[in-house]
Amino acid sequence: MTSLTLIRRIAARPSIVFDALTTPDGIAAWWGPDAGPVLMAQTDVRVGGHCRVRFRMLDGTEHESDGEYLEVDPPHRLVMSFRWTEGGEPEENGAVSRIEIALRPIEINAGSNSGTGTELTFTHARLQNEVSRASHADGWSGSLDKLVRHFAQVVETDDEA
Repeated sequence: MTSLTLIRRIAARPSIVFDALTTPDGIAAWWGPDAGPVLMAQTDVRVGGHCRVRFRMLDGTEHESDGEYLEVDPPHRLVMSFRWTEGGEPEENGAVSRIEIALRPIEINAGSNSGTGTELTFTHARLQNEVSRASHADGWSGSLDKLVRHFAQVVETDDEA
């Protein structure tokens, strides 16, 4: 088994980023590796609660995953199981992996957008092999980049008001 870790700096406080990770509206803004839509997001954010997300990629394929929340420590940490229920990486068919997300406040110095931001550390562990790790690294990178862009747009919009 193998794992991947991705780190992103986000122009929003940890509590706001935590909401984007755990609410259906928040998830709809960033989940999925390309600009395709999130078709459904369900969350029950408590230890033992479940998360289910379905999205469509630009090539028309649909993918769905679900998981159980194992640790919930807002706005610092989120740990959950993860498995593909439709589509996804064939190497992971029937397998359950683990996602750990840590959020740490940081100072963002971006001109008028200065203030408290978030360093997000995303780890996807217990992946079956290197092929799966590489595929998930590409997918999660696309998703997390969308999350970063989402908050960059929110900040820009807020600044214009």
